[in-house]
Amino acid sequence: MTLKTTPLNAAHRAMGAKMVDFGGWDMPVNYGSQIDEHHQVRNDVGMFDVCHMRVVDVKGANVRSFLCYLLANNANKITLPGKALYSAMLRPDGGVIDDLIIYFMTEDWFRIVVNAGTADKDIAWMKEQAAVHAPMLTITSRDDLAMVAVQGPNARAKVWQVLPQTQAATEGLQNFQAADCGEHFIARTGYTGEDGFEVMLPKEKVEAFWYDLNKAGVAPIGLGARDTLRLEAGMNLYGQDMDETVGPLESGLAWTVDLKSERDFIGKAALLANPPTQKLAGLLLLDRGVLRGHQKVHTPHGIGEITSGSFSPTLEKSIALARLPIDVAIGDTVQVAIRDKMLNAQVVKYPFARNGKAVVSL
Repeated sequence: MTLKTTPLNAAHRAMGAKMVDFGGWDMPVNYGSQIDEHHQVRNDVGMFDVCHMRVVDVKGANVRSFLCYLLANNANKITLPGKALYSAMLRPDGGVIDDLIIYFMTEDWFRIVVNAGTADKDIAWMKEQAAVHAPMLTITSRDDLAMVAVQGPNARAKVWQVLPQTQAATEGLQNFQAADCGEHFIARTGYTGEDGFEVMLPKEKVEAFWYDLNKAGVAPIGLGARDTLRLEAGMNLYGQDMDETVGPLESGLAWTVDLKSERDFIGKAALLANPPTQKLAGLLLLDRGVLRGHQKVHTPHGIGEITSGSFSPTLEKSIALARLPIDVAIGDTVQVAIRDKMLNAQVVKYPFARNGKAVVSL
């Protein structure tokens, strides 16, 4: 099978990246030391190729009411132009089709960013639902756009250095807000637990932007560090921490599900009819070893499973997200089966690290 490539593929190779197959995409896992790349983002600034993610524009009358039905979170929460909302999109049985971000731009235009591996499935589902509930809408996959995430405490200053024309429109952005700057759509969002921007721009201009950022002192960061950064920040990864077989209430996404309003949405009835028996929690390994996905977690209330696990460069300990029986409490000690050993881990409230610092008690 031929791997898909982003417009930055040649740039990654020129910068010495180690390339891997990531869900059918040829992507950089690191450019040298993964741990150095992790610390680079926590302490300074780094840039990520996220061109494989898909930008979708939904336009027409009644976009808001359609999204209120389509998504578990309530699109009525965002009324300020540029404001973003994180949500899950559910199957009728409550399984998670994808997690995504929507941006309210005008009452006739919402922008959605979906995951790479689920993009075609997501768009087909949106169009299928729109055909029944909002046939006048247009749902457009913006294949002409690329996206670069610039993350870290110095990220915004570096973007303004490279794109000074966007500073006036973006320096007032709060977290989870975006500005349409013409050729550049800039959102103060990210997947690392650090400040920064995600910049959408025409595909044919992304390589020059990437090199300009690098000349300004922004280091390229691979998928390896992206994964440890998002895990420390307690951010879910679709396909590991959730998928179509599990609901959002068992995936640490209860805060994104609006069950209080009268609004109906796809999957609501299933969520109300099936209270969760498990929950997502953080684990901090107390013994020596490394936590990994699919390891079994033994608790007094039954067996759970690690969904994402790794060594945390910020904490210098092994951490994980795990789906555990709902009666397991923060502070409990549980045992993780690693090879032929049972190792002790403490159940903690995530995130583990944000803004360059550990936020769990060690």
